[in-house]
Amino acid sequence: MLDPVFILAPPRSFTSLVCACVGQHPELLGLPELNLFQADKMEDFWSGREPDGQLRSPFWAVMRHGMLRTVAQFYSGEQTIQSVNMAERWIKTRRDRTSGEVYRELAEHVAPLRIVEKSPGYLRSRVNLDRLIATFPNARFIHLLRHPRGQCESLMSAKGGPALLFMLGSVDRSGEEPVLDPQILWHDANAQILDFLEDLPAERSIQVRGEAFLNDMDATLARICDWLGIRGDAPAIEAMKHPEDSPFSQVGPINARLGNDINFLNAPALRPGGVTVPSLDGPLDWRPDGASFHPRVAEMAREFGYE
Repeated sequence: MLDPVFILAPPRSFTSLVCACVGQHPELLGLPELNLFQADKMEDFWSGREPDGQLRSPFWAVMRHGMLRTVAQFYSGEQTIQSVNMAERWIKTRRDRTSGEVYRELAEHVAPLRIVEKSPGYLRSRVNLDRLIATFPNARFIHLLRHPRGQCESLMSAKGGPALLFMLGSVDRSGEEPVLDPQILWHDANAQILDFLEDLPAERSIQVRGEAFLNDMDATLARICDWLGIRGDAPAIEAMKHPEDSPFSQVGPINARLGNDINFLNAPALRPGGVTVPSLDGPLDWRPDGASFHPRVAEMAREFGYE
């Protein structure tokens, strides 16, 4: 069994697009967000509750969509209302197993293809990442980056974005009035990724700036292939430039519609032209006080190669 490739990044960091692109390589298979490692037991995964009974997330019913679509596709070859109902039964019959055991079952089912997955929810707790590495000790990791201004603006404008920020505690309480500030999440999520990857051999991870991925795709994809030790010929690179060909790059049936960002699902094909890299300088649009990036955020971004 080949160990998966996990993309680690906070939400709104081009994760849906990059995962779908990389996963179209002939030796890989990109999946939607499984969120499996947010729970230890499958019973807890399905219920959406922590061991103490607390609800894991108010969005948990939607966060199961990726797993339902994956099981439906793997074992029925399609994603329909009926196959998703089958997938629900498949999951419930494994309620006494660990999430790691079920993830290994999925990986074995599609071998020799190698799974590529991204679930930003894994970054909510170091425990989730520890479960991941305990299940797949030789997994590889793409640390996907996005400029903090672009990522924060995208998150603030996304449907449910502000609610997610509030739920995750991304609130600046240093002033007289609390301010919702997505740069807190950007910093803390990336800091947790760096801390996690520091304990692994250097060759097990790679940093990829999302803007560079979109602006120089051929070179970036070739770099990823070389790092993974997989073929990087022209046909393989061309396949990776067609994320729309994935069976998961579209809205699913009514009982499991998502599993990825809805904007990506509605328009998964690559768009012509690159993306502009914003500046670290200047006031932030979401700050009513006109503040700029916190010095720690600016310093981290510069270490990642942003200006």
